[in-house]
Amino acid sequence: MAFSIGIVGLPNVGKSTTFNALIKEQKAQAANYPFCTIEPNKAIAAVPDARLKALAKIVNPARVVNAQAEFTDIAGLARGASAGEGLGNQFLSNIRECEALLHVVRCFDDANVAHVDGSVNPIRDIETIETELILADIQSLDKKIDAIAKKARSLDKEAKAQLDAAQALLNHLNEGGRASSFSFADANALEALIKEARLLSSKPVIFGANMDESSVANKNDYVAAVERYAADRGAETIAICAKAEEEMAGFTDDERSEYLAALGASESGLDLIIRKGFSLLGLQSFFTAGAKEARAWTIRRGWKAPKAASVIHNDFEKGFIRAEVIGYDDFIRFGGEAKAKEAGAMRLEGKDYIVQDGDVMHFRFSA
Repeated sequence: MAFSIGIVGLPNVGKSTTFNALIKEQKAQAANYPFCTIEPNKAIAAVPDARLKALAKIVNPARVVNAQAEFTDIAGLARGASAGEGLGNQFLSNIRECEALLHVVRCFDDANVAHVDGSVNPIRDIETIETELILADIQSLDKKIDAIAKKARSLDKEAKAQLDAAQALLNHLNEGGRASSFSFADANALEALIKEARLLSSKPVIFGANMDESSVANKNDYVAAVERYAADRGAETIAICAKAEEEMAGFTDDERSEYLAALGASESGLDLIIRKGFSLLGLQSFFTAGAKEARAWTIRRGWKAPKAASVIHNDFEKGFIRAEVIGYDDFIRFGGEAKAKEAGAMRLEGKDYIVQDGDVMHFRFSA
């Protein structure tokens, strides 16, 4: 179960460079001209998790498998994308398939890298992209309202509730508001509407403030401006240096640590983006750990044990009997399954157990 994040932004802000750093081995084309990326590049990246490494040290498995994130490098949007400028309709369609967005914003000066608007202004750039997403949503919602209205005329109660939500949301969008900031009395009708219409401005966003190497230690005024903007709308900002991240691709863990320390950073910005994206979408991991494999499995928060078991195999859910569960902290403290079990730290949980982040689990099921 991989979650999907679309990388968006204006041309020449560092999206493809960021993508290259994320996938490490499989390079996307990156160049100094608008619309370098036309077809979206897709790749799977590992979700960094120090807990999995700690488990592996104890069980010494044949292989270690991280949770996964799918990233899509979507071509640079331009002003007028919602009206088809710069192949905008195609690019906006690519965004609809993603669960969340990484909005890369240029936060560096470089006369050798052209800016599509002629100057660096991160807030203007953000507003350009957000305006295009909202305009595209207005078009989608207009069409959706026509279809819902036909159902509502047949006295369909659900359709009538959705129509009321759609008309109110359309007014909100026309006033420049995002779908994600809109609330409605009938929350169920609104949720169904947004899900069916796949509105772009409803998607959760992380802002990636792409700065130069000299700004890594203390950031810069551009990054600060993005952080203030994001905070006002309840969004996360992660400061990154895409160029440095790409240079680290293929480094060993020790080499990465040394390189980051030399830049004045304690952690890779891209690792933080992946983890934040994981959390933003309401996801968590449980682990299986044995001689063959230590693996992180991705589930939604609040899933019960049988549903969690289904990500391993559907038969595990169908024939679920019970789950053997050791909390991550207990597994580490006692040094593995056998000693945790001896200490009474292994629990037998039934169908109503809500899986907790970091649980180490075995499932018992009937074929």
